[in-house]
Amino acid sequence: MADSSTGGGHAPARADAAPPEWWERHQVTLYLAGLALGAVLGLLLPAAAGPADAAILPALALLLYVTFLGVPLQRAARALREGRFLATIGVVNFVIVPLVTLALSRIVAHEDALLLGVLLVLLTPCVDYVIVFAGLAGGDRERLLAATPLLMLAQLAALPGYLWLFLGSDVVALVAPGPFVEAFVLIIALPLAAAWLTQLAAPRVPAVRRWISAATGSMVPLMALTLAIIVTSQIAGVRERLGALLLAVPVYLLFAVVMVPLGRLAARVARLDVPGQRAVVFSGVTRNSLVVLPLAIALPASLGPVSLVVVTQTLVELVVMVLLVRLVPRLVRG
Repeated sequence: MADSSTGGGHAPARADAAPPEWWERHQVTLYLAGLALGAVLGLLLPAAAGPADAAILPALALLLYVTFLGVPLQRAARALREGRFLATIGVVNFVIVPLVTLALSRIVAHEDALLLGVLLVLLTPCVDYVIVFAGLAGGDRERLLAATPLLMLAQLAALPGYLWLFLGSDVVALVAPGPFVEAFVLIIALPLAAAWLTQLAAPRVPAVRRWISAATGSMVPLMALTLAIIVTSQIAGVRERLGALLLAVPVYLLFAVVMVPLGRLAARVARLDVPGQRAVVFSGVTRNSLVVLPLAIALPASLGPVSLVVVTQTLVELVVMVLLVRLVPRLVRG
């Protein structure tokens, strides 16, 4: 498994793939520095938003490729037989989360764009950097990786039903599956296939083994760079509509505050081990903002602010994730 019950740092699957100690000791500081750098660049150099936006998918794909390199993929495939873990992830994301989202969304129910944006992003569990953050906190990346295609397919099937239930049939007609499929191929399937081929070559090619060690050791700075890119691309748009978006911020913060103990409780009831519990907590808190963002952008002009509501969740969540990397190991112990 990815970690024991102690500590709060990155626990790679291979002993020779450990990141340099300096990165490890200062990871939270580096993540916060990445967020701050992105905010400064995005606000002082608005022209940087375009290139940064174009770099988000490649950065995420590279980050997930490096993450998958550190996870023995044969063991991840065997994790598909972990029925108790998969059932817990499903209950947390498709039973508990919708109930919490319905309750919290009442705060913005008076404004259609705010409400739709909140529902879109909170009803869809993350399938990309949740694996990275959970691994950094000692969560079980192998089982999260195994759950990824199931989570993607389940949210694709469930989201229209939730929106119909909460908002009515007219809204469902506006939601297309294209962004989900594209994101799954570019962010999950291709990096996963590349990591698998790299791992297959490693036993026979020393240079590939050295590459895997160097690549997995770069996880912390690569994560900090990805955070900076995301914030650079989005911060200016959020600032322009900050007054209208402020009401969504407490919804997102409350969601995280509520889902941490609920995810932990569900995992403890299921009697999962410590890495499994940490993985469930992160899966319950982390949302699929970068996948639903293209979907939000494609909505009619009258619902234009929906995309910024989704972006706001990204910015709030990144700060929350950085804090949870240290907090969750203290909350979930053996």
